[in-house]
Amino acid sequence: MTVRVVLADDHPMYRFGLRAVLDASPEVEVVGEAADGAELLAQVERCTPDVVLTDLSMPRVSGAAAVDELSRRHPALGVLVLTMHEDDASLFGALRAGARGYLLKGADREEIVRAVLAVAGGDAVYGGAVARRVVDALTGSGSRASVLPELTDREREVLDLLAAGLSTGRIAARLALSDKTVRNHVSAVLTKLQVPDRSAAVARARAAGLGGS
Repeated sequence: MTVRVVLADDHPMYRFGLRAVLDASPEVEVVGEAADGAELLAQVERCTPDVVLTDLSMPRVSGAAAVDELSRRHPALGVLVLTMHEDDASLFGALRAGARGYLLKGADREEIVRAVLAVAGGDAVYGGAVARRVVDALTGSGSRASVLPELTDREREVLDLLAAGLSTGRIAARLALSDKTVRNHVSAVLTKLQVPDRSAAVARARAAGLGGS
């Protein structure tokens, strides 16, 4: 039995590529598509999917609002968010609204298919660094947010991996970023910590308890 999926994203080419990824799996059937939250709600009523795979930022009715509405109308429906938004407000807002999973758009095709199947089976799925923040929130151990508070979450994450000995390329691969973006984050870290180079930043990070990733 295949998992029936409705996918929603306001970018047609991204939606086309996402459908191709899902159609390549014999365990998944895409039964509907939507370009905004209002269309998503209509497609769910029409197609009765097992899983909804949706972005958060869409016109008319946003994906976030649609997730909230879907959780009220169809509490058994598996909702998986696939988005570029990695901030805590978007993440925890979606989870509070009823999403069972949260992936960033850097996820590869295998991860997306696995997440769809897991959500269909009733599991909760969180990708990469998102999972760490969810665990911290649930256990009350979000101590990293208070470490080097002048840094953003992403800058702290990059510094943590840098202090753990990862190269720019490995950090980029781990966080699904480009090498240039990682270098930009490192430059911002050096400026904010007022240190002259990476070695000094790593020393500061390790003194603050980072580098255990």
